[in-house]
Amino acid sequence: MLGMDTGPVPDNEVHPDLRRIARIAPRRLVGPRTLPLMRRVLKVRGRLGGPGDIQALTLPSGVGVRLYRPAGLEGRGPALLWIHGGGYVLGTAQQDDGLVRRFGEKLGITVASVEYRLAPEHPYPAPLEDCYAALRWLAELPAVDPARVAIGGASAGGGLAAALALLARDRGEIAPAFQLLVYPMLDDRSATTPARPTYRMWDPRANQFGWAAYLGNADPAEAVPARRTDLSGVPPAWIGVGTHDLFHDEDLAYAQRLTNAGVPCQVEVVPGAFHGFDLVVPKNPVSQRFFAAQCDALRGALVPAAS
Repeated sequence: MLGMDTGPVPDNEVHPDLRRIARIAPRRLVGPRTLPLMRRVLKVRGRLGGPGDIQALTLPSGVGVRLYRPAGLEGRGPALLWIHGGGYVLGTAQQDDGLVRRFGEKLGITVASVEYRLAPEHPYPAPLEDCYAALRWLAELPAVDPARVAIGGASAGGGLAAALALLARDRGEIAPAFQLLVYPMLDDRSATTPARPTYRMWDPRANQFGWAAYLGNADPAEAVPARRTDLSGVPPAWIGVGTHDLFHDEDLAYAQRLTNAGVPCQVEVVPGAFHGFDLVVPKNPVSQRFFAAQCDALRGALVPAAS
């Protein structure tokens, strides 16, 4: 894509399953100049439509939600609120339709994906408030057990999920049962991290742009999950990240802080994996194993409470 430098990646540093795609994957997907183009590309793709069994809804608050409920579910059961990635500036709920269906079918749960507003047009707290509105709506559905609602997301969606867990704790209106954080974008300070040849899809320059757009004039101490001083009282977490991901160090640091705060946190580290690898090659064996680990974590958090 325009202006996207791939650069050489030493094969011996990349996971064997990802070496071929790593040779052509860009270092960054978006920046100030490429953002309009990337949004147009996603808009065109969205016109192709998604699975017919996913409902596109607009909540009274104006927030969009895409809802999937596998056939045959009866009674009140667990649910997952999924938050898409895109560096806070890009993406749509529709882009994850396939993933939403996989979660729903694999686990037999209701899954809702939120169409939150994007920065820089809508900086913090607008995207987070959209996610909170969707969480409250999902928990109030007759087919959903409010005690078994998980929140999750990838990249910026994972960052929003972590922020949502903190917001829900602070407001005390609803208590998510679990947070699934897939290579979450948690710390604006990693924008100063030196670039490495193995970074793919998201590098420090893209990170600086995304965080600046999202934060606007907000106080980072309030808006950035990794800067929050008190992480106690949030739901148990699963954090998954690759060793070649820009977010690797901040994700592991956040996991340790959760543990120190008394919050159970499982960590899945994928050696030699770059940012978003599982979305680029979802059928790849390493991606399949990564998804299976997420399903195992959700199943362990949501299913036992039914007995």
